Parts: sequence; C-alpha cells; structure tokens
Amino acid sequence: MISALCLGLLLFIPVCNSFVQGGPSPLSVYALRLGPGEEILTSLFKFVKEKRLKAPFVITCVGSVTKATLRLANCDALNTNEIIHLRERLEIVSLVGTLNEEAHLHVSLADKIGKTIGGHALGDLEVFTTAEIVIGELSNLEFTREMDEHTGFPELVISPRSQNVTGV
Repeated sequence: MISALCLGLLLFIPVCNSFVQGGPSPLSVYALRLGPGEEILTSLFKFVKEKRLKAPFVITCVGSVTKATLRLANCDALNTNEIIHLRERLEIVSLVGTLNEEAHLHVSLADKIGKTIGGHALGDLEVFTTAEIVIGELSNLEFTREMDEHTGFPELVISPRSQNVTGV
C-alpha cells in the first residue's frame, strides 16, 4: 500500500530561483532494526552501500539514543560551529532526510520530561534500546550533491538513473 501511495512522489531542488523535479519513480522500501550501542548514521551508510542504493531516504525512525551531535538551524556556510553534543537518554521522535554519500538528515529528540530538540544530525547517534528505521529507494533516480553558490552548502541534485538498477 505504501508504494502505491508514494509512486507519484515528486522531489524538488532549488536552481536559480526555480525548481527541478525528479519523478515519479517506483519505490522500494526496506526495514532495519538497530540494537544497543550501534551508531545510527554509520549503520545507515553501511546499509546503503551494501544494498547499492542510489536514491535512498529515511521514511521514518523511532527508538532511543544515549547521545547525539546536532548542528542547529542558526548555522550558515561561514558559521558552522553552532553544534551541540547531547549525552543523555533521548527518544527519537523523528529522523528524516536523504541518504546519499553526503547525507542530509534531521533528527528530533525528546528528553525524560518530553522537551524536544532537533537539528541536522552530524553523528554520534548511539542506540540506547532500539532504532526501528524504514528506508525508501526511488528506483529511477539518483541523488548526488553539488556546492550551491547561493547557500554555501552542498545541495541535493536529483538525476535520472543511468541504469534502472534497484538494491540487491
């Protein structure tokens, strides 16, 4: 059912104040569960590489972590040191984003009283009890990143896949 709902998914990227879209594309879905002590980003990159995914993204993730390193929204290309290191038990409320080589993932975490914090996931997301992750792959597309002179960051480039190859 999920693939039928997501079949018409359109992705957009800014290019000179306009947008380029890719899609629609068939969708493959993978499920992954990580256990205590595993680092989420490292595990996701390993999974993507092993499956040879070309346009992967995180659909959803829930679980808990004991630490996390986040870059906050106040950063720009010249001031990238708005980084926080969390060292406590936190619930993963959300983890979403693209998973190409230079992934762009955002995470929302809640502490023991329910206070949430979120930002760009830089790493150090160590699983406390579990991380239940659902990963999507757009079979006809490929994600790469190129430096964007307007933002100062490597931004998503969506291209038709040269070969229609799905994960193994």
